[in-house]
Amino acid sequence: MFLSRLTPKKLVRATRSFYARLRRTLSEYRFLTYLVILGPGIIAANAGNDASGIATYSSAGAGFGYSLLWAFIPMTISLIIVQEMCVRMGVVTGQGLADLIREQFGVRWTAFVMLTLLIANTGVIISEFVGISQASELLGVSRYIAIPLAGGLIWWLVVKGSQKRVERVFLTMSLVFFAYVISAILAKPDWAVVGESFVKPSLSLDTVYLFTVMALIGTTITPFMQIYVQSAVVEKGMDKDDLPVARADVIVGMTFACIIAAFIVICTAATLNKQGIMTIDSAATAAESLAPIAGNYAKYLFAIGLFGAAMLAMGVLPLATAYSISEALGFEKGLSRSFREAPIFLGIFTGLLLIGAVVAMIPGIPQIKLLLFTQCVNGLLLPIILAAVVKLANNGEIMGKYKNTLVFNIFAWTITLTVSVLSLLLIGKAIADMF
Repeated sequence: MFLSRLTPKKLVRATRSFYARLRRTLSEYRFLTYLVILGPGIIAANAGNDASGIATYSSAGAGFGYSLLWAFIPMTISLIIVQEMCVRMGVVTGQGLADLIREQFGVRWTAFVMLTLLIANTGVIISEFVGISQASELLGVSRYIAIPLAGGLIWWLVVKGSQKRVERVFLTMSLVFFAYVISAILAKPDWAVVGESFVKPSLSLDTVYLFTVMALIGTTITPFMQIYVQSAVVEKGMDKDDLPVARADVIVGMTFACIIAAFIVICTAATLNKQGIMTIDSAATAAESLAPIAGNYAKYLFAIGLFGAAMLAMGVLPLATAYSISEALGFEKGLSRSFREAPIFLGIFTGLLLIGAVVAMIPGIPQIKLLLFTQCVNGLLLPIILAAVVKLANNGEIMGKYKNTLVFNIFAWTITLTVSVLSLLLIGKAIADMF
């Protein structure tokens, strides 16, 4: 009877109103779906901006001003392509990267990759604890208080928390990177020159310049990021229907992380390079050097950013290592598991935190040599991981219609070969620096 009282015009308006509400509801649902899936891509990307990464970006800004900002555009594209392959493999196969490497390449290759990853990540975890100590001392807190508290907090969060809680806390930690944006604004850079430097490459054949470019790439694309993002996608239980949103998570995460890294370069270029301070040996030194130029606010913001970055990486790195070794050996894994259910997974995580905390509290630890050694091991591992990722993403048996397209492969293999050559050259430079 209600419909019979409607005139044709009213019926059309009612129908349009219904479909408009339906479209809004679906739009809200898609947004909520994105929020649920949001996480692995952003967390993996921001964990790459760790203490050693911040030191590298600070050195690039101090040494070469704005002239290296152009490199962040190809680096961002490369990161998105590499991480997208890992996310796609995780969603389609339901397996982590170490799982697939063991199944497709055999036990020997898996053992070599896992041993190399364990050595490299242990060194980086120690450097993250050193970053915690340096940042805390800049903020007036002793390392002997900050390191145990930070390590204990991360351990409690992961071992006693759920997968959702851990992910939410890690995402919240990512907000601390906005401190670098504020630091850069306080530094009052020449924004016209900044914009021009992004779109107009300033190439040089100077040896130090070329190796700084290699260091930027090496610290931006690291093996643990590929391992973590794929394992995290699997643990979230994403399926093929979630792939578009998972890709969006990767694109947003990688873009955000590279923008933050660029702001670190901008901050140090506008202050340290402008004042002739060309050499920075750590992120803490960069923060300390900012005070006379940009003021104590910039120094403390930089230190807060360093502390938050080290905390995030300190959680993600041991998790990536525990995921990979547990997958490779076939043990239970997962953030929602108890010690009784996943003793190897949580045992590896706990052991790495203990090693990192204890070593970082040793007075006079040779941080620079440790970072150079870790850089060498990561440089050796990265070409192997990238080649494995591209080959697995091309495997029709496991990927089906989701395998790489021809155009995607051209980009993927170009990135793999370029990064591999640069990594090997960087290893040679690091070995030369050691002696």
